[in-house]
Amino acid sequence: MTSPSASRTLASPTARSRPPLPRSYLYWLAGAQASVLGDAVLSFALGWAAAGHGGRTAALVLTAVTVPRTLLLLPGGAVADRFGARRVLITGDAVLLAATLALAATLDRPAAAPWLLVLIAAVTGTVDAFHLPATGSMPRRLVSGDRLPRALAVRQAAGQAAALLGAPLGAVLVSASGLRGAALADAATFAVVLAVLVRIRPADAAAGTVSGAGPRGGTAGTVRRALADPVLRPALLLTAAAAGGLLPVVSLLGPLLARQQGWGAAAAGAVAGGQSLGVVAVALLVARRGPLRRIGVGAALGLVAAAPGIALLAAAPAAPVAVGGAVVAGTGSGMFACHLGPLVLNGAPETHLSRIQALLTLVQSLALVLANGLLGLLADGAGAATATAVCAAAVLAAGASGLGSASLRGARHG
Repeated sequence: MTSPSASRTLASPTARSRPPLPRSYLYWLAGAQASVLGDAVLSFALGWAAAGHGGRTAALVLTAVTVPRTLLLLPGGAVADRFGARRVLITGDAVLLAATLALAATLDRPAAAPWLLVLIAAVTGTVDAFHLPATGSMPRRLVSGDRLPRALAVRQAAGQAAALLGAPLGAVLVSASGLRGAALADAATFAVVLAVLVRIRPADAAAGTVSGAGPRGGTAGTVRRALADPVLRPALLLTAAAAGGLLPVVSLLGPLLARQQGWGAAAAGAVAGGQSLGVVAVALLVARRGPLRRIGVGAALGLVAAAPGIALLAAAPAAPVAVGGAVVAGTGSGMFACHLGPLVLNGAPETHLSRIQALLTLVQSLALVLANGLLGLLADGAGAATATAVCAAAVLAAGASGLGSASLRGARHG
């Protein structure tokens, strides 16, 4: 068992003798990213269908996803550690396969009933609460510690690509065959993932072996363990700062800036694409060359590098400059993610892999919800450019505090 406060120094091969990623991981990743693409397609289709019933229904569908996912994340992580991530993933994919097939079979009218949209959203959010922690722990279960950063970088790049393709593909499917077509496409991806999960055998040796590892004991124990750990604690704080300062820049402030500056919807899309381009570029570089040896410093430097890009976006006089700022911000964001992910996953004990991932996701979600509300109010009162500049300052301060953390400076890979 690896103690969470043990040395973070990991043995790794040299760059010239770096071994390839395991086939089992690549098979799982291909199936998982197909599922991500399918989920993005169905998410777009559900949102589009809900919008046809008005704003209240659209908001209710979003709420039906986020509320159970947030409330059940930590118990979901404990269940995955208790009974095995693979079992949880197989169960969750089977439930979602059945749900999407049932949705497609029920759609005998052009417009889906609001209650049906809310129901499928609630099922999705509930399964996500168990699915996300188990999925987040799978790289550690399938890949050795020395190859974990490259494995996570490949996953980061693939995830960005799937997210970029999801909405356009969803629009095409909805236009061609409606919500039923999107549901069937998502069901097909769940079938692919199930086929992969049946074949692979991740390391779940620690599952169910720890006293008090049930959902309640696991939830409290996870929080105490993370707060007491000298590396996990500042890493989670950096995660909250990144979620609150980086994620709203493109999703919330980018469209607001485009509207206030009169750039148009195409410019907002280009800003989002520029940010994704930066993330993918860094992820591919890390996948090929590996992370910085001082992996904690690499995570903090990512935030420092993102800050100028956000500031450039805030002060951009024209859309092309804003896109350039988004690329710089995405580069820093990718650097942060590709270093923080393996730092947290390698720092978690084997008995708490899914629980730590659940806590990481919960911290991100809560920080993002709070930041979106505050930044939205600030953008209405002082303008989107001011709110974006505040994000730049907050991200820079978070990165500087990370560089000042002795624990993060001492965390190494290789």
